[in-house]
Amino acid sequence: MEHTYEQLSPFELKDKLINLADKHGDTSIWSMLNAGRGNPNWIAATPREAFFTLGRFAMEETRSEWNDKDLAGMPNTKDIAARLMAFLTKHQDTPGADLIKQSVDYGTINLGFNPDAWVHELVDGLIGDNYPVPDRMLTHLEQIVHTYLIREMCHNEPPAGKYDLFAVEGGTAAMCYIFDSLIANKLLSIGDKIALMVPTFTPYLEIPHLARYDFEIVRINALEMDERGIHTWQYTNSELDKLADPSIKALYVVNPSNPPSVAIRNESKNHIIDVVKKHNSNLMIITDDVYGTFVDDFRSLMAELPFNTLGVYSFSKYFGATGWRLGVIAVHQDNVFDKLLKELPHDKAKALTERYGIITLYPEQLRFIDRIVADSRQVALNHTAGLSTPQQVQMGLFALFALLDGENRYKELTQDICRHRQELLYEGFGLELHTDKFNAAYYSQIDLLVWAKIKYGSEFSDYLQANYEPTDFLFRLAEESSIVLLNGSGFGGPKWSIRTSLANLNDEAYRKIGETVQKTFDEYAAAWKALKH
Repeated sequence: MEHTYEQLSPFELKDKLINLADKHGDTSIWSMLNAGRGNPNWIAATPREAFFTLGRFAMEETRSEWNDKDLAGMPNTKDIAARLMAFLTKHQDTPGADLIKQSVDYGTINLGFNPDAWVHELVDGLIGDNYPVPDRMLTHLEQIVHTYLIREMCHNEPPAGKYDLFAVEGGTAAMCYIFDSLIANKLLSIGDKIALMVPTFTPYLEIPHLARYDFEIVRINALEMDERGIHTWQYTNSELDKLADPSIKALYVVNPSNPPSVAIRNESKNHIIDVVKKHNSNLMIITDDVYGTFVDDFRSLMAELPFNTLGVYSFSKYFGATGWRLGVIAVHQDNVFDKLLKELPHDKAKALTERYGIITLYPEQLRFIDRIVADSRQVALNHTAGLSTPQQVQMGLFALFALLDGENRYKELTQDICRHRQELLYEGFGLELHTDKFNAAYYSQIDLLVWAKIKYGSEFSDYLQANYEPTDFLFRLAEESSIVLLNGSGFGGPKWSIRTSLANLNDEAYRKIGETVQKTFDEYAAAWKALKH
């Protein structure tokens, strides 16, 4: 039975495992432990409290303009900042009030915003009574999120120039928009060669094979192992050298990776930079950095190689906001995408002039970031593009909350949660945990064949491969112990690796998962020993 599930996406396999775990849950030692999905079990409370308190003020503003039972007016810009300060003084003990005041001050003092224009954007955006204008991102909130990205993705050491941002419905929407715009703008064509750094988030493995793309995939594998024969989930230079092939037009990266949850080390980033600049200067890099905040001193490729790199960031994991669908696309104003658009042959450029001619008199000057915005609404609906304004306000409050946390208290708290759970998991496994500064500890990916070889020798690991499919282990865990883990092979990792989310269960569950995995594994070993004798 299990072999038929090998071809499934791990997220589809997860549903089968959950059904099996639920079916047997009543007789298990504890309730189902689903460590298959990376939805954190914490939330950033203060920026949400600020959102709702600001909403209370916003409604007072609308009622003061027009109040007819169920109907109210639209907030007035004139003197709105002063009215907000008076409201906050009156309600100074209300949750989130202090963050609102600090956020308004940050915008006006640190970024030079006009107080009334800044507050009105927050209030009107939260009310949601206007289309997003500009459609790419609200003006003040773009600057706020830009500052946040400089701090968290560039370690406060940005390259010269600035990034343009497009607020989108989470990182997944960003990737859909990017894939489609690269095709629509002839920067990628069906059948082109692209590279993926693996293991990686499963959709990046699956989307390129869709008929509308049908890309040729070159895998850049995280092959490095340490002296014990255990994966470090880093990339050897020989793998990175594949990028020297100029026929590879794009590189997709998740950094830190999913599921190994390890950031690309500095030496490897420098090697990528060297290869790109010397051998493949037109390489388009798309980096998904959602887990970057879980690594100290993180620097994205968008900071190290801004000309070639388009950055995608989602607020979902760090702030416990997967349901909010908050993401952003960042493109440096000096970038390879715009360069390649200018170099398109006449016939392709002419077709694009017709495509975008309905929204601008100068379509040939339309930048790639603005083409993504238009493409997200089939061009013809460009005037209604953009992330909903209440979502943008919550995104801004998340960013401001982090920017105002000078001592990184929240960051240290979330990092400590994940690292502690990783320690408990490894204790349960009976494995020694070796971590380094590049380990985000948001997920854990363990290769069971490596573990088998260390614990029982190569003969046992050969026996496992000859007699079982990796999914057999996952089904056994689900059926006998109501534990749901995912297969690492579904993420482009080793066939016998398992992926555990360290974000979504209570701490002690991870020790139980480790102990149960080890017990189940020992049962395989017992069967092997019995067969030998």
